[in-house]
Amino acid sequence: MNVPIARNDQADRLRAMTMGRRSKVISIGSGKGGVGKTNLAVNLAIALARRGAQVVLVDADLGLANVDVVLGLNPPYTLDHVVRGERTLREVLVGGPLEIQVLPGASGLPEMADLHPAKRRYLLQELEGLEESTDILLIDAAPGIGRQVLSFLLASDEVLIVTTPEPTAVTDAYALIKLLYRHPSCPEVRLVVNMARDLRDAQEVALKLGLVARHYLGRWVGMAGAVPLDPNLPLAVRRQVPLVLSHPSSPASRAIAELAEVLLGSRPVKGTGWAARLGAPLAQEGGEAYPPA
Repeated sequence: MNVPIARNDQADRLRAMTMGRRSKVISIGSGKGGVGKTNLAVNLAIALARRGAQVVLVDADLGLANVDVVLGLNPPYTLDHVVRGERTLREVLVGGPLEIQVLPGASGLPEMADLHPAKRRYLLQELEGLEESTDILLIDAAPGIGRQVLSFLLASDEVLIVTTPEPTAVTDAYALIKLLYRHPSCPEVRLVVNMARDLRDAQEVALKLGLVARHYLGRWVGMAGAVPLDPNLPLAVRRQVPLVLSHPSSPASRAIAELAEVLLGSRPVKGTGWAARLGAPLAQEGGEAYPPA
């Protein structure tokens, strides 16, 4: 089945909106649901704020939003009120832990799940207005490969694709990467392997996706980080307290902290952290240097 992607001229205009700004726009996407994308987005936002960044976390899963649920927030307004012209973005913003700002999405509204293109452009234009007062605009996009998802991802500086080692998640992650790479103005795309059983588990996923993308798409998919399975996460979710706050020394919290440092540029991917150590085995696989220079 041919999945439609955003028109080149529309995506180029969306990217043009983000030029010359102070903040960095990072979108987090996934080929399918159930890979822990929203929990990663929430905890990553807090980890970035803990390192001094001003962060706005946007719940762009507009039809089934749940960032507010993960954070235990009860926002009076959502992005639905912005799209309908009833509230401005700043009126919808709510405060979260460590002074992060949250733009809550709507849940259970079919019309938000498939916005008219003009409304999507309006929403992206409104988001541009926040960039003078923040360092990082972190967008938790909906899972899948729909037009609405691609609009947010293509308008970003960087895209993090979240997958788990499960074959269905890896296959769907590749499908999303393929659609992004088809676009001439594709931003930087990097992979985050979530719920990895161990280091080798994450290595195998990264290598598989990297080799397939290089063979069929002519481009390598870089690794931004990996997050191990953590038994503390389900408890944190039930308590509606982010893992990096409830269990800051847990394995997943430490990995998310490393990912935040990579995104801020204070730790190179070839650093000493658990996620960064993925680089050495991958570089020698098959006798070639990966990723290609």
